[in-house]
Amino acid sequence: MEGNAHTLVRRRREPPAWQYRDLLIRRYVPADHAAVLELHRQGLAQVGLRPGDGVYYEHDLFRIEEVYFDRCGEFVVGERDGVVVAMGGLRRADLIPTGLTRAHGGYAVGLPPRTEIAEMVRLRVHQTVRRRGYGSAIVAALEERAVELGYRLLHCDTTDLQVAAMELYRRAGWRETRREVIGGITNVYFEKALF
Repeated sequence: MEGNAHTLVRRRREPPAWQYRDLLIRRYVPADHAAVLELHRQGLAQVGLRPGDGVYYEHDLFRIEEVYFDRCGEFVVGERDGVVVAMGGLRRADLIPTGLTRAHGGYAVGLPPRTEIAEMVRLRVHQTVRRRGYGSAIVAALEERAVELGYRLLHCDTTDLQVAAMELYRRAGWRETRREVIGGITNVYFEKALF
């Protein structure tokens, strides 16, 4: 529990909680739903993504307990002065749709189980508190949690419109693996080995 003002400090094992400067990172609870949904929608709107574009989807945000907690994942929020200003999720990669399948709300069929791989998703930081390290803190907390859950490899994706997100992942040691055009928007895929 030691650290300076710029260190992520684990405050509680279960349910997990961390402190990063003035940001409390903790497990999502149902009372956070409206704030999470609004943060998600604002974040996508700021880069011009919208429902129906083939990239924008949010069905998992209405089933957070089922999609994340019940399937060996995690979903955290970053709270500052009692207000949710950041968030991020971690979910088992073989249980989720990918690429075009995900964009249409379906699931990939016939993929072999890959229980050692998780996907980091829903990384959002409210525009009024960006450039304070909150996104990096959420990523670090979820990486730590992924190790605890037994994952060996993390995947994530963003769009080439989300330049700050791509820079954040690269600074955190993630490497770009491929790009895919979905609905005229380029999705950029990254991965990071945890061991």
